[in-house]
Amino acid sequence: MKAYRIRLVAWHVFKESVRDRVLYGIGAFALLLVAASALIGQITAGQDLKIIKDLGLSTIEFAGALMTVFIGVGLVAREIDRRSIDSLLAKPLPRWEFIVGKYAGLVLTIAVNVALMTLALFAMLAWLRWTSPEGVRLSWDAPALDPHLLLVVALTMGELAVLTAVALFFSSFSSSAFWSVVFTIGLYIAGLNSHDLRHFTDLVQTPAVFGRLVDLVGWLLPAFDAFDRKIDVVHGLPVPLGFVAARLAYAAIYAAVALGGAMLVFSRREFK
Repeated sequence: MKAYRIRLVAWHVFKESVRDRVLYGIGAFALLLVAASALIGQITAGQDLKIIKDLGLSTIEFAGALMTVFIGVGLVAREIDRRSIDSLLAKPLPRWEFIVGKYAGLVLTIAVNVALMTLALFAMLAWLRWTSPEGVRLSWDAPALDPHLLLVVALTMGELAVLTAVALFFSSFSSSAFWSVVFTIGLYIAGLNSHDLRHFTDLVQTPAVFGRLVDLVGWLLPAFDAFDRKIDVVHGLPVPLGFVAARLAYAAIYAAVALGGAMLVFSRREFK
């Protein structure tokens, strides 16, 4: 019965999210950028494939992050504003199942949108391969339809799964969607620079205590920058499967911790 209730909540979130105008706006903007990358690539002769891959993968990551933040932080806040949270929790639905269901539904929504954008990118790459002369294709560092691109997409989904858990964590204790967005975006930006923070004392001369504190913060932050291997794939360098597996394992562990924190906070929260 637990799995059944979680699936119901997840499916409700998925149906509600796909009707969200914000989702359509971001998705359309992302697809437009992916399509525009083909035109940008034509401007730089000989670099069109690299530009399309780089811009396409970056767009998928950026659009997925926007979807996660602006939809994820409202998952709980919206229920509280509508006062529908009271009727939901009055049912035989434990609060932790409510949080897990919300998380699963949003991850499903993001995964579907990432898959659609990936299909659009591969369709564009297939068109480029079909229209390019054989001599041009032989000069590419990697084939247009490089399967390693899918590994980068998998890493992006791992990154977004962690960001989803973080967004849900902030929305579980904050009644303001605005502050939840601010906190989530701030943590995301800091996580994109976590490598520099972890090695802060090596980069900046500062008092030892302060430097170690910054290093510690860097290790505690989600290492969003550790999922980025776009440049390697764009230039035809391999992405080891062991690296991908390790990063996805890290994503699963960090997301589980953040989700556990969200469940703990939400289980003790009083609604008036």
